Amino acid sequence: MGLVDVVSTLTHVPTLLKLKKGMTPRPLDVTDCYGARVERNAAEYGNQTAFVFEGTSATWSEFNALANRYINTLREQGVNRGDVVSVMMENRIEFLALLIGLNKIGATAALINTNLRGAPLVHCISVTGSVRCVVGAEVAEGVAEVQSELDLAADSYYIVPDTSVDGVPDWGRNLATESAEASSENPEDTSTTTLGETALYVFTSGTTGLPKAAVLSNRRFLMSADMSAIAGLKLTNNDRLYICLPLYHATGLMIGVGAAICSGASVFMRRKFSASNFLKEVREQQCTALIYIGELCRYLTNIPEQPDDARNPLRAMMGNGLRPDVWMNFKRRYGIKKITEFYGASEGNVAFANLMNKDCTVGLTSAQIALVQYDIHNDEIVKDNAGRCIEVQQGEPGLLLGKITPDTVFEGYTDPEATEKKVLRNALEEGDAWFNTGDLMKHVDVGFDLGYAHYQFVDRVGDTFRWKSENVSTNEVGEIINGFDQIQFCNVYGVEIPGADGRAGMAALALADGVSELDVEAFSAYVNEQLPAYAVPVFLRIQGDIDVTGTFKMLKGDLREQGYDISQFDDPAWMMRNGEHQYTPLDDEAVTLINEGRSGF
Repeated sequence: MGLVDVVSTLTHVPTLLKLKKGMTPRPLDVTDCYGARVERNAAEYGNQTAFVFEGTSATWSEFNALANRYINTLREQGVNRGDVVSVMMENRIEFLALLIGLNKIGATAALINTNLRGAPLVHCISVTGSVRCVVGAEVAEGVAEVQSELDLAADSYYIVPDTSVDGVPDWGRNLATESAEASSENPEDTSTTTLGETALYVFTSGTTGLPKAAVLSNRRFLMSADMSAIAGLKLTNNDRLYICLPLYHATGLMIGVGAAICSGASVFMRRKFSASNFLKEVREQQCTALIYIGELCRYLTNIPEQPDDARNPLRAMMGNGLRPDVWMNFKRRYGIKKITEFYGASEGNVAFANLMNKDCTVGLTSAQIALVQYDIHNDEIVKDNAGRCIEVQQGEPGLLLGKITPDTVFEGYTDPEATEKKVLRNALEEGDAWFNTGDLMKHVDVGFDLGYAHYQFVDRVGDTFRWKSENVSTNEVGEIINGFDQIQFCNVYGVEIPGADGRAGMAALALADGVSELDVEAFSAYVNEQLPAYAVPVFLRIQGDIDVTGTFKMLKGDLREQGYDISQFDDPAWMMRNGEHQYTPLDDEAVTLINEGRSGF
């Protein structure tokens, strides 16, 4: 432990003390909401820029006035406190103004993924009991296709025009036109909106099954946003955030926009991420903070490096999913001084944040947690003779549980049955209740830490599989494979083989820019050198691109189902046969031998 490490850690003490005071959960009947915070910004920083987007900008006063016109219009047309309004719109200023307006009067916005179509879209609009649906013109076609399947009156649809498309469909009311002459005064309702009211429904990514609507109260929103503003990014009204993540997801909205709302900082916003425009825009817009997802950072490390990449105004970044194999290179290359990696789920009651700026950790938590033993092979929690969970030894990976208390409420989903499935009762003692995160975590030594325990994400339960009597972490294997210079990134998963114990590893690979064909011989040598034999993927699948959700989470469901069955896909596939150390093409004969249990595994 060096003096520099000690001094660096001690510098965070004032912020931690301030955060501890500010993060003590307030009673749910206290009046506060993020709509009220916007009104405060309009009063204190009215003439300062709030949002910059596609060549346009809005000050805090202008933004607050737009939110007021929207909600005063909707309220006159029947939207009241407690009502749910589905909102489906790409990142833009109008989207955020609508959310602020709804929040001011205690209505709930259901944030619809703009990529949804068909049955999943119908499900998300219907499951929340929405009384209105507000749609951006840029995604209106998707809603038009399912209107007949939705239980909404014809006059319940509103369209918000967009410069990216011509005109407004005639099946929806033009919200811009109808709100143009509405009052821009703050609604009186804001002063009575409480922390306990439901602010948002945020949907899970839906990598398997239909998305679930997670309940987000004003208290949870503001606690996350304040944490980001005060300790994660240390923002003032002179900072500017760079946000290119989808705002229907909690990371971009709560950690990013929420932090700006709670500090008065401004936001440069994009509809979608662009690696080629990233540095140019950061420099032009003088962005001092970045909101990230791990794979976004991987993209930015894969583009050709320039000697002046670190010449930019970014000083801090906050997000999740930054893997250790990218962390240090990204930090060095782009000159980032502070990385606040966090861990949390939209519906969860426990969160971690790397508030002390330690490398390669999700940091610490104020919640009461437990790491308990988990049987990877049988995909179940290990219990003692009394039926209780067994806590792991320090440093060992375990299933993360968050204790449910009055201060750490599990707000759950709109579906009570789905909510109850995530709760473990009588886990460590009679009468207790814990939120099952479904994630494996471990305690890590980060040096001088003022007595705060730090943790590291290991893997998602189900993403760790057992092969050759050993546990294989898809996360760890993926980090190693991504270190091969011809790989842009990969998706690792386990597939069943008839007659074999456990699951064989398979990796879907996306090749780096400029690489037309994988050097199979060199790659074979690399994985055999870098990975233990049991962790070397048995199968490879070369994909043009890796399927991800809107938040860059890699999709594994279809890949697992297709497995090594080459009749279900056209991608080139390779196999490392039992006892060999070189990948060879996977053909019909090999698949037949595997299916008949004659492959030797």
